[in-house]
Amino acid sequence: MHPQAKFISSLSLFLGTTTVISSNHWIMAWAGLELNTLAILPLIAKSHHPRAIEATTKYFLVQATASTLLLFSCLINAQFTGQWDITHLTHPTSCTLLTTAIAMKLGLVPFHFWLPEVLQGSSLTTGLTLSTIMKLPPITLLYLTSPSLNPTLLSSMAVASVTLGGWMGLNQTQTRKILAFSSITHLGWMAAIIIYNPKLTLLLFYLYALMTSSIFLILHTTKTLKLSTLITMWTKIPPLTTALMMTLLSLAGLPPLSGFLPKWLIIQELTKQEMTTMATLLALLSLLNLFFYLRLIYCASITLPPNSTNHMKLWQTNKKTNILLPTCTSLAITLLPLSPAILAIP
Repeated sequence: MHPQAKFISSLSLFLGTTTVISSNHWIMAWAGLELNTLAILPLIAKSHHPRAIEATTKYFLVQATASTLLLFSCLINAQFTGQWDITHLTHPTSCTLLTTAIAMKLGLVPFHFWLPEVLQGSSLTTGLTLSTIMKLPPITLLYLTSPSLNPTLLSSMAVASVTLGGWMGLNQTQTRKILAFSSITHLGWMAAIIIYNPKLTLLLFYLYALMTSSIFLILHTTKTLKLSTLITMWTKIPPLTTALMMTLLSLAGLPPLSGFLPKWLIIQELTKQEMTTMATLLALLSLLNLFFYLRLIYCASITLPPNSTNHMKLWQTNKKTNILLPTCTSLAITLLPLSPAILAIP
């Protein structure tokens, strides 16, 4: 991909995300979402592989449908209430359509079908963008409109997302698909708490973005795309393998790692709201995710050397590490002691 085209796409991504976050009018928010969609398409299709083209087509069709639903939702609300303000969504039909549109943009069940295929058809760096930056504008709209969303529909999609994300990730051998189903599960946790405490949704999203960025950067450094490649990772770069194991455990929500904090607070908040059954169900379904995270850790800990070759090239080489990697990994593992300071933020 030409550097200038890559720069324009990246700049458009930044501009679209900033527009959605800072806008108070539905048309501006919709324009920002459309700009984001158009900017990410060249990055997905840059390899010109048939799978990448297929992923680009699927992503465009789903996002265009979601944007149409969102625009239809705000038009209905404007017709009946005369309001274009994002925080003044009151019409019941508009609330249901908006919940559906944002669920489709994020990849919540039953609108999850595009996310694993798009991530599998993208490169690791584009997959990182799709899993973190591209999720920020819909999460922001979800946060701003949380009092107006349909609670029954959102809770149903949340439980279904945590269930399917854990269940479908069990038999995957491709690391990008595993991370896609992990994303669906965490989006379910966010949707479960957005009605009762929107700040916890943002906290979970920020920590999820940190942990996922760390994992994607490690996989990009070691060129790991499937479990069979992960087996040779320990003999190449042991420190990165150890960091990957700890980050995966943090993503699973095990104490005393950073990922334990948002899940602990979400279960506590659901219990306060007399949603004990839902909290128990989410906690039990998280064991499915823990299983395939442990499977990744097990594969990474096997010390199987790479296959011998007939030429003189050494298999243990010094690989360049992204400067963001140690920062993201440290934050993804060690933030739990700062939880009193994080919770004190208004």
